[in-house]
Amino acid sequence: MRLILLGPPGAGKGTQAQRLVEKYGIPQLSTGDMLRAAVAAQTEVGKRAKAVMDAGKLVSDDIVNAIVSDRIDQDDCRKGFILDGYPRTLVQADAVEQMLAAKGLDLSVVIEMHVDDELLVDRIAGRYTCANCGAGYHDTNHQPKNPGVCDKCGSTEFKRRPDDKAETVQTRLQAYYKETSPLIGYYHCKGKLKSLDGMAPMDDVTAQIEAILANV
Repeated sequence: MRLILLGPPGAGKGTQAQRLVEKYGIPQLSTGDMLRAAVAAQTEVGKRAKAVMDAGKLVSDDIVNAIVSDRIDQDDCRKGFILDGYPRTLVQADAVEQMLAAKGLDLSVVIEMHVDDELLVDRIAGRYTCANCGAGYHDTNHQPKNPGVCDKCGSTEFKRRPDDKAETVQTRLQAYYKETSPLIGYYHCKGKLKSLDGMAPMDDVTAQIEAILANV
């Protein structure tokens, strides 16, 4: 099973990917993690990436594609994998298709987590975590049982991510619709796209994904 999770920042892709990892035993492939691993392992493409980053430049699509290709060749990807945050553009999507075809592989499905932008901004902007143990909370949806005290560790210190501000979220959404949302039509035309309600409760989203995968 080889799948892509599509959706804007905060749609819950990471959470659902982790649930899929646990249920199906296939790895979640994040470009950031793969890039760091390749640099740490000092692979040939990792060395190229490090030289670019050391120069303060952005890593090119060619390098990212090579890192993804190398990662897919590893033993733990034999049963499949989940691509998270990649491809982001139509150019990268074409590269993924060509890469997989060269390996005699194909995508099983692309799952789009459809969201309501306004509700999504509220969801993300309201998030905060315990500064001690990292337990997650929300201003309206999930507050500590005892106000101001973490349910898990009893700490009274909390923090918010700087990029969870409403203005920042809206900027990230604009970037998503400009660069990544064209992939929805791209994969629809290829008959690979399945859409679901990404605003549903977390367990309901998981159930929707599992129903889709049961028919792949």
